[in-house]
Amino acid sequence: MAFCASCGAPVEGRFCAKCGSSAVGGVDPGPQPGPTPGYQPPPPPQTQVGSGMDENMVSALCYAFTILTGILFLVIAPYNQNKNIRFHAFQAIFFGAGCMVFWIAFNMIAIVMRLISHSLGLMFSLLSLPIWLGMMCMWIFLMYKAYNKEKFVIPVIGPLAEKQA
Repeated sequence: MAFCASCGAPVEGRFCAKCGSSAVGGVDPGPQPGPTPGYQPPPPPQTQVGSGMDENMVSALCYAFTILTGILFLVIAPYNQNKNIRFHAFQAIFFGAGCMVFWIAFNMIAIVMRLISHSLGLMFSLLSLPIWLGMMCMWIFLMYKAYNKEKFVIPVIGPLAEKQA
């Protein structure tokens, strides 16, 4: 694009529309610094719930601290009206509570087994690591699925969460 030699305005044709001087033989001063007048950035995508965070982010955050964040997103106003977020919140609460109950029961059985026999106690101690890793993998998997807007229903507690949502 050519620019006027006297005023620097962009010129289309042989004469400058701003000052009227001839554009023939004009020097191109290069790109002009600063933003283009009237430029507005594009609006953000409209995937938000109410005026807060995106639905997939809230669904994934429901699993962050399972019971606490599940209850938190069931109480906060714009999120507790979304059926998908309610499902993830209830499933996170039930998953966290189920893991806690299972872990307490498992450790009580392990203590009893240690009192009965040292080898049974050792077996339960060795078994605790894969069980804990399985729970952690399931927790991360649930957050991943919720963030990708996929509804993964855990076999026993998922239908309960669907009924509550």
